[in-house]
Order: sequence, then structure tokens, then C-alpha cells
Amino acid sequence: MSGQLSRGNRLRTGLNTVAVALVLTAASVPVTFAALSTAQIVASAMTPACIQWRVSGICYWLLCTPFGCSVKTSVKVTHNLPEAVVSTYPAPGGNPWREMALVSRTAGGVENAVTGALAGLSAGGGNVTEMKNPGQRHASLLFRYADALGHPATSLIGGSISGYSCASAAQPLAPYFLSTLDTLAWRTGLPESLYPEALIPGRRELGSQTGGDMWSALYPRAGLVNQTDADKAAAVVAQRVADIITRTGQPHVYQPLKGTRRPGYWPPGEVTENTGSKNHTWQRLAPQLSRSCAVFPDGPHDAAPDDSAAFALWQPYSCCQRRGQTFLSSTDI
Repeated sequence: MSGQLSRGNRLRTGLNTVAVALVLTAASVPVTFAALSTAQIVASAMTPACIQWRVSGICYWLLCTPFGCSVKTSVKVTHNLPEAVVSTYPAPGGNPWREMALVSRTAGGVENAVTGALAGLSAGGGNVTEMKNPGQRHASLLFRYADALGHPATSLIGGSISGYSCASAAQPLAPYFLSTLDTLAWRTGLPESLYPEALIPGRRELGSQTGGDMWSALYPRAGLVNQTDADKAAAVVAQRVADIITRTGQPHVYQPLKGTRRPGYWPPGEVTENTGSKNHTWQRLAPQLSRSCAVFPDGPHDAAPDDSAAFALWQPYSCCQRRGQTFLSSTDI
């Protein structure tokens, strides 16, 4: 197992560098027939219902000059930022964000060339249906590929107004996760299928049994989901991807999406399910584009004919304008 993880670590830098180049190449693909275009994603982010800007407190700074020291104050603001577009789809290259479909399709070729004998693991996808018992309905084990790319509007909103808009930790179009580069873990669920979170019922589940809205377990964080509803399966996979990329040291090939806390700047924490909107929300982009944000489970939704889906991950940031050399404290209101 340690050999697998070390190989993943050695490959991560090189493969992500290739993926960055692929993203830049894909950005030039015509979008005339795109199911979801970059322009649509950018426009969808300009919604107050998701941004939720508000004054949240006051920051205190110590300003010293040759004439003495004084305490200065600045307004502390809190708002959400769109950090990543997470797409899920059953067939290779099926990303509904059509400009980016080339990224995952080409990355799959890079991954196959690197892994050699394991190349067969990256082929296929879709639904595996099996009969439970004669006379009962079928149970579906759904498989989905997934990509997480930096939201194209994250820098347009984040840091746009000094002192009143917080800078985003995300980079537009940056590849934070491509399941075709994480084939072994994404296909097999190893080593996470052996974790307590995957073995103990009730731990790390999206929704709850008592609430009657349990969509699926989050572990193992892989492409296979026990779910008969294609839309719910897509949401579960998106939640798994967000769970991975907002943490460090996970047994996957990915690029962490985490901000560094500093005086007067508070980036969001790790995405955690069933916490309300405290540390993340989702905006549905495809198959239907929503002008609001919510957390999963968020009720029934129709799946696309090809079972592909895309979601924007939003997270809350807090910040205040620097008014002195030393940050003293902040008061929340």
C-alpha cells in the first residue's frame, strides 16, 4: 500500500503539470454546441443568493509611526466564493462543461501511458445493474468519473473590492481533481474501503437514516455509488470529490484546495457533510442551472439524459483590510 501511495506522490506533480497545460488548451475549444459553457458558469456566479455578502465584525490593528502607536479598526466582511466546478459523468470525456471535456479525455490517455498494466482500470463506466431477489426491483451500482476544476469566476468575485471582498484560495481552471489520474483509488476504493468510515454504518453519510433522506455513504471516496437515482449518485460523487480536495494528505492523486490563514484573512475549512451551510454550499449548473445554493441532500431533481451533472462548490471567507503592522484581534457581530 505504501508503494501505491508513494507512486501517486511521485506522479502527482508531473501529471498535474500536464493537466494544467491541457486545461489551457481546452479553453480554446469552440463552445457553440456546449451543454454548459464557461460564459454560463461565470454568469451564474453573479448571484447574491449564493454570495451572501455581509458585515460580520470589526478588526483591530496596531499602527506604529515615529510619532507613536495607535489602534486602528477595519470592517470584517464574510461572503461565499465559488471555488470549483465539480463535474460527474458515466462515460470517458463526458464532462458536461464541454470546453473542459478534452481535459479528462486526454488526461486519461496520459494516465494509461503511465500506469501501463493498470490501464484497463480506466476504461468503461456507467451503470452496473443486478437482481437482488426474484420479484424484487433492481439495485443499481452506479459508476461516475469526476473532475474538479477551479471556478472561472472565483477571481472575478474574490478580492475584487479591496477591504470588502476576500481573495479566493482557488485558481481559475486549475485541475484540483481528475478521476482519470486517480484510477486505482477511484476504481477500487482502496485503501478507503478498509477505513472505519466505510465499515461502520452511520459514519460519514450524506443525509441520515432517521431523517429519511440518506443518499449514500461517503466512504470509500470512489466512483462507485450504491444509488438507484442518477441525480443523487452525481451529488454523492461531487461531495466525495469536495471532501478530498479540501483536505491534505489524502490517498488520492489530486491538488489540495486550501487557503492559508493569516492576520485579517480567514479561509474556509474542510468540506463536511450534514453541517448546514456553515462551511459550504452547492449550486447546480447542469443539467439545469440554478440561481440559488443549497447543501445536499436538497430534494429530488431530474437527471440529464446522459446522466452527467455539474455543480459549483461555494465556501465562506472572512477578511478585513489591513490598517496597521500588527493584527490585534477581531470582534464578530
